Amino acid sequence: MYISEYFIVFPEGDIQEIERRLPFNALVDMNGNVLSPPLPTNKMIAFRVAGIKTDEKKGSSGTYHFLELLGADELIEYCSGGK
Repeated sequence: MYISEYFIVFPEGDIQEIERRLPFNALVDMNGNVLSPPLPTNKMIAFRVAGIKTDEKKGSSGTYHFLELLGADELIEYCSGGK
């Protein structure tokens, strides 16, 4: 049996397990759910998947998605009234 595990790694180094692999450069919330533009507001906590690393071992793999926090000024371009 082969086990695949997926994790998000927050900028501070905290790690949280998620259900599935995320695409590179995806916009996600604090739980690793992909956010689809247009966003309702730029005043929310959102991250971008900045890097992906997979560690493979015998019988398992762990995929780590490294996140970067986006500020309100960066999120405005993902909102319906953005630039």
